Amino acid sequence: MDKDPFKEYIKESEPNKRNKGYAWHTAIGLQAVDGLKTSAYLIHTAVRNIEGEISFQEANALLQSYYKENPSHDVNDRTEEADKVSARIAEILSEQAFSFTPNEYLSIHRRLFTGIYPHAGHIRDYNITKKEWVLDGATVIYGSATELRATLEYDFSEERKFSYRGLSMDEIIRHLAFFVSRLWQIHAFGEGNTRTTAVFFIKYLRTLGFDVTNDIFAENAWYFRNSLVRANYNDFTKGIHETTEYLELFLRNLMLGEDNPLHNRTLHISGAFKETEKPDIQDGKSDIEVLKADIDNRFTAKTTEHILKLREEFQGQTIFGRSDVMRVLDMKASRSSELLKEMVERGIIEPVSGFGKGKYRFRQQ
Repeated sequence: MDKDPFKEYIKESEPNKRNKGYAWHTAIGLQAVDGLKTSAYLIHTAVRNIEGEISFQEANALLQSYYKENPSHDVNDRTEEADKVSARIAEILSEQAFSFTPNEYLSIHRRLFTGIYPHAGHIRDYNITKKEWVLDGATVIYGSATELRATLEYDFSEERKFSYRGLSMDEIIRHLAFFVSRLWQIHAFGEGNTRTTAVFFIKYLRTLGFDVTNDIFAENAWYFRNSLVRANYNDFTKGIHETTEYLELFLRNLMLGEDNPLHNRTLHISGAFKETEKPDIQDGKSDIEVLKADIDNRFTAKTTEHILKLREEFQGQTIFGRSDVMRVLDMKASRSSELLKEMVERGIIEPVSGFGKGKYRFRQQ
């Protein structure tokens, strides 16, 4: 989010507004794990809910009506998904009810994605792979489609039997990192897995007594996902071992209020980006440094500047086209097309649909 209208509410002394502000802040921030951005209408609706003008049910109804009257004609535009899922996450996080069961996990997915994915609330029946920037294009080995329900049942059973009694906080965090990373790796759903896991995990942490009403999830959702990836990837031939160290840093910030730096570049398996790390660099500049290290030697200084500006504007997997390039860079149509073509050829972006006047997105970073 470029601007955050919720921080003042999070600082509010009035518990109801503070809790709703946190819920909305987290809900919107979590859309970043899939490169999605919410609309100004969603922000306006959220503020009305926090102020007590409308209920969550009314907020959801307003969004339903809004998109019925204003449907997108671009199949790659996922703003409607981001808006609706954000409102549903905020509602779930504002509820006290919770049960630590696989059915609750499936129910959260169903509530988040009904009307968005046809498989909402259903365990996937096919195997998947996902190319990861943090793994240099490799994929995590996800759970086998034929074993997903049994694997879910087993992991929940093992966690229910586990005793936290007598453990130090370091041991508790290490165990929770292991649990949530394994739950995520099962990847029970075809889409929406990380957002569902995050919502479930936040509610589970509350049952353990942790007051996780802060902005760590909201502002570091992409780091959270990348740390889950690193917790489930091995390549012994390259000396790479699965590790929860990054996830533990995230959880220490979330649960203990620590201030460990959470930079996505430090998770990349090549280690190449660690050399550019500076202790005082702003989080928002971190991803730009990653891209800059990758493109400096392949483009002119001016083109590099253009690409960095586009990457900052279209973060994650946000879809954009030639008209967007023209707007952001104040560039003519012909030059915008040339830049897009060059970026595709050099592997910086990938076409989603068509060329020239088509749609593109940055390769995962």
